[in-house]
Amino acid sequence: MKISELIRKLDYHFNTLKGEAVTDPARARELRGTAISGIVNDSRKVIKDSLFFCIVGAKKDGHEYARQALLDGAAVLVVQKDLDLSDLEGKTPVEDPVIIRVQDTRYAMAYIAAAYYGDPASEMKIIGVTGTKGKTTTTYMVKSILEASGIRTGLIGTIEILYGDVRLPAPNTTPESTVLQKTFRDMADAGIQAVVMEVSSQALKLHRTQGFLFDLGIFTNLSPDHIGKDEHKDFNEYLQCKSLLFRQCKAGIFNADDPHYKEVMAGHTCSVETYGIGNKADLYAENLELIKKPGELGVSFDVKGLMDFHAEVPTPGRFSVYNALCAIAVCRHFDVTPDKIQKALREVRVRGRIEMVRVSDDFTLMIDYAHNAMALSSLLSSLREYEPHRLVCLFGCGGNRDPERRFEMGEASGKLAELTIITSDNPRDEEPMAIIDNIVTGISRTDGKYVTIPDRKDAIRYAIRHGEPGDIVILAGKGHEDYQEIKGHKYPMDERVLIREILEEE
Repeated sequence: MKISELIRKLDYHFNTLKGEAVTDPARARELRGTAISGIVNDSRKVIKDSLFFCIVGAKKDGHEYARQALLDGAAVLVVQKDLDLSDLEGKTPVEDPVIIRVQDTRYAMAYIAAAYYGDPASEMKIIGVTGTKGKTTTTYMVKSILEASGIRTGLIGTIEILYGDVRLPAPNTTPESTVLQKTFRDMADAGIQAVVMEVSSQALKLHRTQGFLFDLGIFTNLSPDHIGKDEHKDFNEYLQCKSLLFRQCKAGIFNADDPHYKEVMAGHTCSVETYGIGNKADLYAENLELIKKPGELGVSFDVKGLMDFHAEVPTPGRFSVYNALCAIAVCRHFDVTPDKIQKALREVRVRGRIEMVRVSDDFTLMIDYAHNAMALSSLLSSLREYEPHRLVCLFGCGGNRDPERRFEMGEASGKLAELTIITSDNPRDEEPMAIIDNIVTGISRTDGKYVTIPDRKDAIRYAIRHGEPGDIVILAGKGHEDYQEIKGHKYPMDERVLIREILEEE
């Protein structure tokens, strides 16, 4: 593929190896005709005639690898800094390498990747879901409903990438633009008609989703999260990054009950519709009723406004209603009928997100990914509405992380659960008991009862064997993860497997 086909939507100029701008139009035309064999942003993957993006990262600067990339055979460099590489003249495998100077190499990478893979997003309907909570569950609900209606749907998210019979692990909530566009290409070639994906604030900040237009952009909710040294400097930046999605989509769907939704909407270039609980939204829920069955909790409600039918979901709490409403609002744009929506919502299950595991008719046990105080408080508060005999919360905290997070989670569980079982999560390079001691510091600020059991399997065994009629038992923190990270190694550890082994011991 020629350079001219890749950079048609970008502002750029060509540089010489010395770092000076190319001003001769004839020379620029010649450079645009350069052909490449591939695109990479990892210098270790450079091959003959490839294009290498010099990305400025949080810890490494790709410009430092530009020289080696040329020596390894790169035909093109995309840079955002002027580099003097004149000493390489006549020494590189490619006789006349091209230097493309842009303002932001990440932004350029997204557009070049889209062009390189043939703009695959234009061949499908792309749905982007952003927000602090609810993204994962909502995307699975959307996929379930659309596929039940005969629409071949791909999913890209925190847990995995799914399309057809393909199931791939997801290293990031939203992949880097080169990976994302390759994934889109594979999906389109496999006959996928719609893609629903989680869009993180970091992805928006780092331009991973540039280069195409979302058909639908979704806002679930917003609360302080992902704020820190390598993420967002403050809540306002976090909010502003979320809002970028609504300048990259045709239609926006917003949770009108979230106090920040108008701020997120500010500057939007899309059409707007809303969902919520109560009739101030375009699509809304009313007549909510909690459902309690042996080993299962759920909620039912009436859908009103833009659609009119009764719905039921087999997961608890008001947040489950919001997730379902959001999915319904999306699927309305695909003309999915109420009966298909009703059936799919009753059957959808999301690994590690309020995932019910049947162990007894006497009490309810679930696995959830809640791994910070905010998520844990939200989950426990919702479960209290079911008036359990006891709320039993089992969790640990990750190592190599801020101890304050441990204090907060301990305090949250101590306030809302009758019994907290403190155990290990991913201790990483820390001693498990040191982490547990931090959690105990937090829970000691409350009157909550607790036990400490460092081994997670032993802790789960204790929770199951001491379950009382009417209890709700939550295994929090691991969710979809099937490993435990200790001293730089990931060891297999799936809570579902642990539960099965414990039950087989009986």
